[in-house]
Amino acid sequence: MRRIPTRETTTSNSMAALAIGPLNNTIMSHMKATLYIIFAASILLSGCKPTNSSSFVSLFDGKTLKQWKGDTSLWTVENGAIVGLTTEENPLRANTFLFSDKEYDDFELHLKFQLKGGNSGVQFRSKNISPPQFVAQGYQADFDSSGKWVGVLYGERCGGVLALRGTKVKIAKDGKKTTLAKLPFADEIMAGIKKNDWNNYVIIARGPYIKLQINGKTTIEVYDEDHRERDLKGFIALQCHVGPAMKVQFKDILIKELKGQEALPPAEFMSSNNK
Repeated sequence: MRRIPTRETTTSNSMAALAIGPLNNTIMSHMKATLYIIFAASILLSGCKPTNSSSFVSLFDGKTLKQWKGDTSLWTVENGAIVGLTTEENPLRANTFLFSDKEYDDFELHLKFQLKGGNSGVQFRSKNISPPQFVAQGYQADFDSSGKWVGVLYGERCGGVLALRGTKVKIAKDGKKTTLAKLPFADEIMAGIKKNDWNNYVIIARGPYIKLQINGKTTIEVYDEDHRERDLKGFIALQCHVGPAMKVQFKDILIKELKGQEALPPAEFMSSNNK
């Protein structure tokens, strides 16, 4: 016998359909979101992966100087560190450097250094102007045992002192230097230096913008528009300095090349009206 629907059953079914409608819409929304995530993931896995530009690369294997070029009578490897050594019996007649194999333009460089006696530094964006003698010309992140030159930005054979420790400087195209400000913690930088122990140096180069940090404190910020003698690309180099006997050590040398937005100077320096 065929059953004829009553008003009550018809009403009940209609109400159930109304209740299920919003639920179906919710389920469909979740399904669409899930499919979108799966689709995006499949694109990434198919070859559109992020580049590896964000990772640091080691410039020292802890055992050899195979990534470097210099006078091996002065530069050796001891206990996992690159060592530059001069003596009173065999003094240097001129500054000499250990050069990286590769040139770099925009980058962030991290390393640890330790110095006993004398003066040293880390060259960057530098040229080897006399390959047999390993003579550098370019920017130098300076440091010494007396404390006078720690954290200073120096132009080796290209301008001398570019920025004293604790200053923010702009260098115009004609070479004129303008001190814009004194940096926070400038007076605390030397207090944090560990004599005859390891210290951390960070060098950041982004176009004409340069920033140095030692043990987490910013020592200088420079915006340099004078490129008559100083280049925007060149070698990393470690220094043995003429003068008193010295022993300098470097280890944990890591570099990250900066591309795209990372390589741009900070916004405050981007305007041509910045003076």
